[in-house]
Amino acid sequence: MKTNRLKEKYLKEAVPALRAKFGFKNDMSVPKIVKVTINSGVGKFKQDQKLIDEVAKDITQIAGQKAVFTQAKKAIASFKTRQGQIVGVKVTLRGKRMYDFLDRLISLALPRTRDFRGISLSAVDSNGNLNLGLKEQIIFPEISHDQVQMIFGLEICVTTTAANAAEGLELFKLLGFPISAEKKEKEIKKSSKK
Repeated sequence: MKTNRLKEKYLKEAVPALRAKFGFKNDMSVPKIVKVTINSGVGKFKQDQKLIDEVAKDITQIAGQKAVFTQAKKAIASFKTRQGQIVGVKVTLRGKRMYDFLDRLISLALPRTRDFRGISLSAVDSNGNLNLGLKEQIIFPEISHDQVQMIFGLEICVTTTAANAAEGLELFKLLGFPISAEKKEKEIKKSSKK
């Protein structure tokens, strides 16, 4: 079975580089990507089941795995939600499908994003996980522009085993994620002025 290009890059380039930089004792302690979660809230069109099904269909096409509906755990009157009502659509990817999706995200989808200047450093949280918010699902090549009934946003969460933000950030840079260095330069300039 052929290894995915991104997984191969992780094993051949990222693991040795991370071991050298952070001093990990063995390959098993090096941070790795565990899962990718893709989700979208459907609260604004919760009354229209056709539109909810359309969101689920598009997310299924993007992920290559059947999307599941998330339901409200309790009723909240101010949000006009009832317990058990569908409030979102999500997919959790692991293994080969996860690496295939990330490869397409890095090399095809993100470069097609309008006014894309790289992923902000603040997108990586203190646990080394990457959280991306996309405004349009049509940046993915799987979605046909002429068959799109509506445009919706989605969130992608890349969960890692990294202990902190520095390890997670280095892992994403080594895998080829387009991390923007703009914010870091601005922070350095601010701290040097003080």
